[in-house]
Amino acid sequence: QVQLVESGGGLVQAGGSLRLSCAASGSVFKIDAMGWYRQTPGKQRELVAVITSGGSTNYAGSVKGRFTISRDNAKNTVYLQMNSLKPEDTAVYYCNAVTVLPYSVHWGQGTQVTVSS
Repeated sequence: QVQLVESGGGLVQAGGSLRLSCAASGSVFKIDAMGWYRQTPGKQRELVAVITSGGSTNYAGSVKGRFTISRDNAKNTVYLQMNSLKPEDTAVYYCNAVTVLPYSVHWGQGTQVTVSS
């Protein structure tokens, strides 16, 4: 089992920055990829960024160039550095971890990010 705990959310003005953290515990050796998703009321959860165990990354077009996903393997932690924040970035941000074989997915509890105009 994998447990994920997000932190770092908060209120920031447009143009500001936040860094989200996702600390993994449990069977962390089984994780193949970790990512950040976000969700606003009335909308589906969308992928923001993902990083694989091999270090490759991918981003949603709406955040590319502004957000950076990274990891600290020693701390079993994934980060999302969010710069040049916009009001449309306001959402609950969720961390997830995926194991391919056997397939499993784990989710954190979410952390609120609010960007004011």
